[in-house]
Amino acid sequence: QVQLVESGGGLVQAGGSLRLSCAASGRIFSSYAMGWFRQAPGKERAFVAAITWSGGGTDYADSVKGRFTISRDNGKNMVYLQMNSLKPEDTAVYYCAAHGRRFLLKRDGYDYWGQGTQVTVSS
Repeated sequence: QVQLVESGGGLVQAGGSLRLSCAASGRIFSSYAMGWFRQAPGKERAFVAAITWSGGGTDYADSVKGRFTISRDNGKNMVYLQMNSLKPEDTAVYYCAAHGRRFLLKRDGYDYWGQGTQVTVSS
């Protein structure tokens, strides 16, 4: 089992940047592939980005491709989401998630979730 805690959310103007962090504890972090999801008010939770255990593979939702970058540091048990050129429609609670099929990039079916961090983008 792995525990996940997100941080780095906040209020930013459109066009600005934020970097979200997710700290993992518990079982060996490199055993897991990781993902970021978001949930806007009144909407379903949606896939944002995913990364394999080594960082060698990544996947992005079309809505964030070219603006967001997912990365990880297995030595620090951390995964990051660098968000640039933010838009008001990026406003949501952002969640970090993990699954044990570490070679796979998945858009659903994650096993472990953090509590979320709020990102608000003003126009």
